[in-house]
Amino acid sequence: MISEPELVGGADFERSEVLTEAPPPRRPRPPRARRPWLWALGGAVAASAVWGGGLFAYDRGKPAAGPDLGGYKEVDDLCEKAKLKALAGALGKQTGNGEAPVMDEPALHRRSCAVSFGPVETGYHGSVSYTLHKVTDPGPEFGAWGKYYDLAAPIEGVGEKAFFGDRGGEGGELRVLDGQAEIELNLYRQYVTDEDGDVVQETEPADLSGIDVLMTQDVLALMAELRR
Repeated sequence: MISEPELVGGADFERSEVLTEAPPPRRPRPPRARRPWLWALGGAVAASAVWGGGLFAYDRGKPAAGPDLGGYKEVDDLCEKAKLKALAGALGKQTGNGEAPVMDEPALHRRSCAVSFGPVETGYHGSVSYTLHKVTDPGPEFGAWGKYYDLAAPIEGVGEKAFFGDRGGEGGELRVLDGQAEIELNLYRQYVTDEDGDVVQETEPADLSGIDVLMTQDVLALMAELRR
């Protein structure tokens, strides 16, 4: 505040001291509020990270899905499912001789059944095998096994791949691959030998022309049963 000088007569006057008020201290500026969209963006990023981490942890803990089995199931009654009506019509009544040793593993399920047509002592015999691959793809090895068993004739319209081997009137063998499932059907003429290896009894040879067609019909029917 500045004061006015006082006048006393005509005498000189002393200039009064000029007083000024000190400016008030500045108040600190209040913090600027963060923009709402920045908060929202930060929250979304954090939520996304948490959600993504949760999904990653969930996927890490979740067991890996196996291959598509194409409807094929594990079975304990292969002899009952293998009716083999086409072969029975040509060779005589079919009877199952029981299940062979089985395999039940996480990666593989296998069943096998021995069969007979006509009289047990003098009829044709055979076997049916069913293998379900629950982990690995059997495709790359299927062709190699076909060559090993000398199955040279491809059969169209049966599963993914199918090969037949003619045993020269003694029987035949059909192997089928359908996705993860393998089905094998064998047929052979029976021989009984003595201790010296001489044949003492044998099955009378039958007309096996067109046996591949009959075996194909029976395997197709079995494949349908295995998917029920």
